[in-house]
Amino acid sequence: MENKTIARTLRLLSQLMEIHNENPFKVKSFSSAAYTVDKLPYPLSKKTLAEIEKISGIGKSTSAKVWELLQTGELQELEDFRNRTPEGIIEIMSIKGLGPKKILVIWKDLEIENLGELLYACNENRLIEAKGFGLKTQEEIKKAIEFKMASSGRFLYAHVHELAEQLLARLKQLFPSRQISFTGPYRRKCEIIDNIGVLIAIPLSDSIYEKINEIPGLAVTERKENALVAVSPAGISLQISFCNEADFVKELLIQTGSSEHIDELIKRLDNNIPAAANEAEIYSKARLSFIEPELREGRGEFSLAEAEKLPQLLEYADLKGMLHCHSTWSDGVNTLKEMAEYCRDELKLQYLGISDHSKTAFYAKGLSEERVLAQHEEIAQLNQQLAPFKIFKGIESDILFDGSLDYSPEILATFDFVVASIHSVFRMSEEKATSRLIKAIENPYTTILGHPTGRLLLSRSGYPVDFKKVIDACAANGVVIEINANPLRLDLDWRWHQYAIEKGVMLSVNPDAHSNKGFNDSRYGVLAARKGGLSSGNCLNILNLDEISSFFKDRKLVN
Repeated sequence: MENKTIARTLRLLSQLMEIHNENPFKVKSFSSAAYTVDKLPYPLSKKTLAEIEKISGIGKSTSAKVWELLQTGELQELEDFRNRTPEGIIEIMSIKGLGPKKILVIWKDLEIENLGELLYACNENRLIEAKGFGLKTQEEIKKAIEFKMASSGRFLYAHVHELAEQLLARLKQLFPSRQISFTGPYRRKCEIIDNIGVLIAIPLSDSIYEKINEIPGLAVTERKENALVAVSPAGISLQISFCNEADFVKELLIQTGSSEHIDELIKRLDNNIPAAANEAEIYSKARLSFIEPELREGRGEFSLAEAEKLPQLLEYADLKGMLHCHSTWSDGVNTLKEMAEYCRDELKLQYLGISDHSKTAFYAKGLSEERVLAQHEEIAQLNQQLAPFKIFKGIESDILFDGSLDYSPEILATFDFVVASIHSVFRMSEEKATSRLIKAIENPYTTILGHPTGRLLLSRSGYPVDFKKVIDACAANGVVIEINANPLRLDLDWRWHQYAIEKGVMLSVNPDAHSNKGFNDSRYGVLAARKGGLSSGNCLNILNLDEISSFFKDRKLVN
């Protein structure tokens, strides 16, 4: 065993001991020993126990640990601490700049237990006011986590979107007279991207290869007969394919759809996808309506196309307002007025549904009953100033472990709408999670079910849920289901949108914005909604101001 491995093990032991409030003297001794071992000019593995005990800076008790490690390959005390520590916390410890004291705040004070939750907390600006942190530290942590996630080779669509668009623009500059398009999962707007596919209507040649290889920051790693594989500075793989002009549409279609979609299409075309002027022509030859790229997943789209029942997919421009947003009243960074004016003046929307955190979310400055009433007074004043634009009084009320909401009916009745969400106790059986959600759905004051599974993409699976039972409960109780547009969530998963639509449940594309910048996430929510086959007729926040005012009023009358 190398000295660096021994040093890393001792260092981890000292860090875990400090996190668990062990004897400071022991913590310091293991930390110092780790430093000493790392700097030794000779391998400890060739020394006897007696020789190790004589090394200055290690000491007798630590020598026993080093000897145990050399003889068995592990430290029992370290394993004991590991067993007492969430796996995600140990992963967080690998983030540069996070020492035991900061990690203790993250774990115990903020109740964060993995990298995904920490990244989400950074996006919500929850670290800014935490002890020992600040805006600069939060941004450094966020960048470090995104870099670490990227090293796994998988990326959120939102994290590669800007890079992909820049690449496409650069390729169009290089080949201005050629047809160029994205392909594969990126063109289908999948939430997680393993590579970015591009198709160019030009045969691959040495000169073409040289042009692409000269794109700044792009490193070609492999050349195939009709394709190049390259890597961007961010680490994502780029698959650049080439074809003749006449074959472009055919190849674009083949390289866009999932394997299930293409296999089914080939069958319907008697095993031969023809060349065509556009993709709609190919679908027409298969006696089908045109299927949008987002829907080409092999999940029932052919039946809809055959019956001419494909939805007119939701567009971002269809949205008339933003619901589920957080201001400085809880953990947002913009004031109510700033957010309302941004929605009105910059986004040209008709309304804003504010829904700051409720009182159980103490880590996010959740609103006590007194602060709820004070916020409502400010909203009333702002609505007079900003008319005809309107701020709706909402709350993101925590769903407690027993499924109840964390305000009394008297307080819940004061809101125009209530987003009910789970923010704690994620370790549940499917039965418990489902019953917990259904009880919240059955609460007469619940308007919208927020981020139904609590998932954080690439880092935390959602709690297990019987989706059919939850969606059926929403249908029975007239509750809207949120499509949380935060790129880390995109929850409800698009694979369940069609079932919700079939059951008559409305969906709402909500940004979960914690700043004016966060409103932009609604674009990713719309992409997820399109993948799920959502049309404007099934989306709550395409309603204009009068319509949604009536919707909220009618919901309250039912109560």
